[in-house]
This record gives sequence, C-alpha cells and structure tokens, in this order.
Amino acid sequence: MSDGKKLNTRASGVIAVAVMFSRVLGLIREILFNALFGTASMGIFIVAFRVPNLLRDLFAEGALSTAFITVFSQKIEKEGEQSAWALASKMMTLAVVFMSGVTVLGIVFSRPLIGLLAGGFKPEYREMTILLTQIMFPFILLVSLAALVMGMLNSRNVFGVPAMASSFFNIGSIVGGLLIGWWFDPAFGQRALIGLAIGTLIGGLLQLVIQLPRLRKVGFAFRPDFRWSDPGIRRILVLMVPSVIAASAVQINVMINTSFATHLGSEAVTWLNSAFRLMQLPLGIFGVAVATITLPVVSRIAAQSDRTQFGPTLGKALRLAVFLTLPSAVGLYFLAQPIISLIYERLAFTSLDSLQTGFALQFYAMGLVAYAWVKVLSPAFYAIDKKWTPMFVSFVSIGMNYGLNYLFIFKLGFGHKGLALSTSISAAMNFLVLYLLMNRHVEALQTARLIGTIVRCALGAALLGGVCWLGVTRGRPWLDSPVLWEKIAALGALIAAGAAAYLAVCFFLRVEEVREAVRIVRRKLKI
Repeated sequence: MSDGKKLNTRASGVIAVAVMFSRVLGLIREILFNALFGTASMGIFIVAFRVPNLLRDLFAEGALSTAFITVFSQKIEKEGEQSAWALASKMMTLAVVFMSGVTVLGIVFSRPLIGLLAGGFKPEYREMTILLTQIMFPFILLVSLAALVMGMLNSRNVFGVPAMASSFFNIGSIVGGLLIGWWFDPAFGQRALIGLAIGTLIGGLLQLVIQLPRLRKVGFAFRPDFRWSDPGIRRILVLMVPSVIAASAVQINVMINTSFATHLGSEAVTWLNSAFRLMQLPLGIFGVAVATITLPVVSRIAAQSDRTQFGPTLGKALRLAVFLTLPSAVGLYFLAQPIISLIYERLAFTSLDSLQTGFALQFYAMGLVAYAWVKVLSPAFYAIDKKWTPMFVSFVSIGMNYGLNYLFIFKLGFGHKGLALSTSISAAMNFLVLYLLMNRHVEALQTARLIGTIVRCALGAALLGGVCWLGVTRGRPWLDSPVLWEKIAALGALIAAGAAAYLAVCFFLRVEEVREAVRIVRRKLKI
C-alpha cells in the first residue's frame, strides 16, 4: 500500500500521548469538582450536561465527524484538495446554521428534556438541573465546529493538534469553572454550579480556537458558502442519518443509565460518572487512537477499485485494539478500589463514595475491549457504504441495555452496579453482531489471526491479573497507607509489575503488536 493507505502507527503514538494528557486533565477536573462539591451536587451538574453531551456525540464527535472524514478523505483522493476545501466551507456554514437552531431549541425545551432524564430527582434538584442545561447548550455549536476542524486536519495527516484540543477544553472548564463558581459562591454550594456550566462553554471555545492556526497552515481558508446542494454535502447528510444512532450507542446507553440512576439518588449518578471517566482513560488513549488513524485509511482504500487491503487493515486495527485495551480492562477490574481511593477520596468524596465507585468501575471494565472494538469497527461500515447496518445493530443494543437496566434495578436489586454491567453486556453484543456482519461484506478480515491474538493476549492478561490480585491481597498495608506517597508508590509498583508481566508473555508468545512497539521504541532511541 502507499503511505496514504497504511495505518500510521507512529501517528497512533502521538495521538495516544495527546489523548492521555487530555484524559488526565479530565480526571483532574473530576477530582477537583467531586472534592469541592461532593457527589450529591455533582450529580446535578452531570445530569445537566448529559443532553448537550449526548448531542455532541450524535452530531459532532459521532455522526458528523465520522461522515465528514469519510467523504472529505474520498474527495481528496478523487478530486483533489481544492474540491475538498470547498466542501469543507459549505459544511462549516451548514453546521453553524443548523447547530445554532439546535441550541435555541435545546434551551427552549430543556424543561421537558430534563423531566424525562431526571425523573427521580427532587423538585429543587430538577430546577437547578434545568438552569445548568440551558447555560451549557451552546456547547454543542462550539464542539461541532471543533469536530469538523479535527476531521479536516486528520484527513491531512495532522493528528497531534486535534488530539490536544480536548486538553484545552479541560483547562478552560477547570480554570474558568472554578473561578466563576467561587465568584458565585465561595463555599462551593449548589449556586457555584453555575460557574461550572459557564466554564464548560469557555472550554468548548478553546477546543475550537486552538486548532484554527494549524488548519490555516494546511491550506484551508473559511468562506461562508450556502450552496448546500453539493453532492458531497448530500452524501455527508445521508451518512449522518444512521450514524446519529449507531456512532453514539454507548453514550445513549449511558444516558439511559443516568435516567435510571436518578431513581437511586444523585450520588449514584456521580459514582457511575466517575467510574466511567476512569474507564474512558484507556479507551481514549488506545481505542480512540486506533479508530482515529483507521477511518481515513479504510475510507481511501474503499474509494479504490482494488479493496483487497481493506479487510487486512481493519483486522490489524482490531488486533492492535485488543492488545492495548485487554490489559487495561483486567488491571482496572482488580485494582478498582485502590485506584478510586487514591484518585478521588478527599474532602467531600468519602470512603463510601470510593467503595461504590469502585464497584461500578469493575463492571464497566468488563466491556472495555468491546467498547474499543466498536469504536474501530462501526465507522468502517460507512466507508463501504453499508451505513444502515450499525444503526440497526445499535437499535438492538440500546433496547437490550434498557431491558437489562430495568431487570437489574427494579427486579434483581443490583443497584448502580447493574447499570454498569448492562452497558458492558450491550457493548459486547454490539461488537459481536457488527463483526459477524462485516465478515460477510469484507474478504480477508483475518478472524483466525484475531482469535490468535486474543488468546495470546488473554494469557498475558491472566498473569497480569494474578500479579494484581496478589498485590492487592498482600499489599493492603501500603495500598491503604495514610501517607500519600506510600499509596502512590505501592500502586505504581503494582501496575508496573502487572504491565511487565503482560508484555513479557506477549513478547514470548510472539504477539506481533508488542514486537512492532519495541521496534518503534528502539528506532526512536536509536538502539
């Protein structure tokens, strides 16, 4: 394959580092907010942000981003850069107009929306949730434009700046949110939540603005263009229709979980959100990085008459995803309690909060590999013009999640742990069906190689799990130490030992991904 049709593994490393930095900042954001406001008040803010956050995944980082990258990449391949830039100007103009309308409608209809989402909240909690939602709705406009810019840069093989953009969202929301919140209420009561909502808008603006200089450097100059009858625009919109649901199945399931969680108390909302935030750390670092470099490549391959490399490229991405995320899933499961305690347990976040959040993290971790696979696999259907397939699969997944939630909460009494478990089960089913269907459409998906990688990585993960279990059972005095540096050192040593055990087994069993990673490191270090 030519360079433009190969997975850029070096770029995946750049993205992984940038996304890791962003996820760490997001984690710091959660730690600060939870410590200052407590789980009850943060539950209100989390629910208020759910609607604009869901729309972000539906229209921006989900449907819009996937459809735009697919069409934009193919436009470059077939018609050249100038045609692609013209399409980008039209799409940005349309996004400004459409998302502005969505923002206005969201503000107007926020009361019935929150009534559906937060039916279990007390009336006074519900009123504050409505106000915060109205303040944060313009976020969807800002982040949609940021997603379009990211798509253009990724299609021009610029990955670092877009991956770092979300870090600036976290910086803006932390600094702006806390300063404005303190101005509203120095004691950080519920009124200070207004500051967090305004900080969210500041962060969204920074996420967009930080990418613009790099976009100009690659040759794009925005000119408002209302000629939306362009075939490229129509193709993007057609791709977006099924993708609105398919690309955001996990987030829709999380929103359903939020609605159920409000019946368990606002604290349960925060427990689930904090656990999901930690689960998103390896997913963002590894799963999103692999998906980001895969979509433009498979889109360009699909645009050619010779698609023989489509299946092997997608298969390689899936193998890379399992190699990276399986150890993370096992590590999070066994180390959930000490990780949560170390990161979150301070000030208003109590030991009980740590315990309950840890339970949620264990059940979320069960679906981590499936989450990453769906991130890689679902967008590939749009590249081969099978856009309806992920949508129908996601309908089933969402329906299953809702049914499992009802069963686990109201029939079996699993509490918030059942909500995390149902999300993981639904993600696993989503991937399995998508994979079986993709295997029918694409030759040489290399299922045998994927199974071989899973088995060998599972052996390494089993040893990793054993190391973690032994460390937790024998190392309690250090993991529960009141001295912070002792807890950090003990947990860090345990994670390092588990990672070393996993890599050693994978290297011994000749897992190709670990050997490729070693080659990249040696090349970087010039060994």
